Amino acid sequence: MEDLDLKFMEEALLEAAEAFREGEVPVGAVIVKGGKIIGRGHNQKEKKHDVSSHAEVEAIRNAEKELGDWDLSGATLYVTLEPCLMCAGAIIQSRISRLVYGAEDAERGAIVHTVQAFELYKKDSDPLVSRGILQKECETLLKRFFAEQRKA
Repeated sequence: MEDLDLKFMEEALLEAAEAFREGEVPVGAVIVKGGKIIGRGHNQKEKKHDVSSHAEVEAIRNAEKELGDWDLSGATLYVTLEPCLMCAGAIIQSRISRLVYGAEDAERGAIVHTVQAFELYKKDSDPLVSRGILQKECETLLKRFFAEQRKA
């Protein structure tokens, strides 16, 4: 694990904490290219009334605006939770080169759990995947959120 992976996953955790404060499932993401954050996002599905407003999609949209291009080749996406199938598709379509995530999602994760999206769409340009970066911190935030939801 590289120090930069920890640094950028901490930034993704800050986005997840913002989602938590907003009453959203606490998932956060940042996109990095050339050592610089070019996109940030966190879940905003409830706020925007938009099913596609997952952290990854929000970060991709922001990175595209920053670059003025949809092609995110050479970029790394850091996200606190294993992406779902929709987000895996967005990662593929945007040509992100590397995916780094924290917590596993046994119910909806589409990288290694429910389906292996990158295996279904096997291309040389599929992103490299690193898993389990700051996993405990990512899991703790999610568990805390759902425990509070059950109390409400």
